[in-house]
Amino acid sequence: MHLNFDRGTLVLHDVPSSFSPASLPEVRWDARTGSWRARACAWSAVRDELGRRGVPFQDRVATRHAPTGPWCAPALRPYQEEALAAWDMAGQRGIVVLPTGAGKTKLAVAALAETRAPALCLVPTRVLLHQWVATLREAGLERVGVLGDGERQLAPVTVATYESAWRQIEHIGARFSLLIVDEVHHFAGGARIEIFEACTAPRRLGLTATPVLDDEQLERLVGRAVFVLGIRQLQGTFLADFDVVPIVVELTANERQRYRELMAPFLELAREARRSMPGARFEELARAASASREGRLALEGLHQARALCALPEEKRAALRRLLQRTRDRRTLIFTGNNATAYAVAREHLVMPITCDIGRKERDTALAAFRAGRLRCLVSAQVLNEGLDVPDADVAVVLGGQRGAREHVQRVGRVLRPAPDKRAVVYELIARGTMEEGHAAKRARALAGGAVSSHDGAMLDAQPAERA
Repeated sequence: MHLNFDRGTLVLHDVPSSFSPASLPEVRWDARTGSWRARACAWSAVRDELGRRGVPFQDRVATRHAPTGPWCAPALRPYQEEALAAWDMAGQRGIVVLPTGAGKTKLAVAALAETRAPALCLVPTRVLLHQWVATLREAGLERVGVLGDGERQLAPVTVATYESAWRQIEHIGARFSLLIVDEVHHFAGGARIEIFEACTAPRRLGLTATPVLDDEQLERLVGRAVFVLGIRQLQGTFLADFDVVPIVVELTANERQRYRELMAPFLELAREARRSMPGARFEELARAASASREGRLALEGLHQARALCALPEEKRAALRRLLQRTRDRRTLIFTGNNATAYAVAREHLVMPITCDIGRKERDTALAAFRAGRLRCLVSAQVLNEGLDVPDADVAVVLGGQRGAREHVQRVGRVLRPAPDKRAVVYELIARGTMEEGHAAKRARALAGGAVSSHDGAMLDAQPAERA
């Protein structure tokens, strides 16, 4: 009998008539091809079970690679060593939760140096793709594969964007024995989960700043959370001390009236959904609402209400005062969307960092920020995750769209330690709107609470309904 990798699956060929593979992990009969087949991620379990039963077979799945390297293993902080040990003791499979700025990438490099295993490293953005490649080269790895941003070159250690990996995994899924997933929370809920299913790598390391709850599929395909450390536990030692300052602003009479008009159809939709779909998530509500004209109008009203809250008159005035107050400090402004980021950029002559800004221009702006020639940057999402923004010590949060998890990552952008540093995070919140509920969730997340894989569901509507 032979085990083969076929387009992201495991196929058993030449099965003896005296043996039934149906009892092997995940193996099922595929009537389309007349063969026994399983997801590629079951390869290790199938191989081990065959060995345990003493069934002779030839394994044609694994591609033989020499150990990777040379590596300059990084010096780890005590909590990083504990995290690596926890991952080792869990069979080198699981998720490590560390705050932004606490060195998750360094931990991954240590895992690569320890195992010396051929590895596929997944990252969500092109920005992180190039940052990871640079980090691996600094760690002594002479050749690094790249999949994404127009590059397609495989190596024993390859960095790929989620999208590029998803497109190629059925061809390359058997080349690696270690899968590292940066910002693994993106896969909660099943998005692009086929990458994990079509990869044979038995070792798996997920990295995130926010723990993911109640996602059995992610736990099964990557592993459970084996090490969790929050911002507050590292504050003042390995991360800078910080203060969160909420600034509540009022809508004008016209803005308030417009907000209520826009929200009314959605609130009625939400009330009906709570009766007919108890416990439904926002995604389920939106999917159901999209089937009718009234539902689509209600969702459009919600979208416009969010846009209104993004930069009302008092937020504009408050931002103007804050930028004057912090003019001598490196400041990051976070918005909920690119339109707001560009509005801030035009009004205050602040450099925007968005997905529309090319790599060369972005790198030039970050270098100027690092050198102190630029004191302020504004972004909707690009600065949220992973991107190293040194020396920033003030964050102004005008709004967000991805809930508490996004906020934890944004706060982490200003927590990289420096002598006598105390960072400050200003949150601008429109009173009596959905933003009040969002702010409460963010506060709980910073206090160390875990984040559900369904973060930001229908509860968003409740503060607005009370208004």
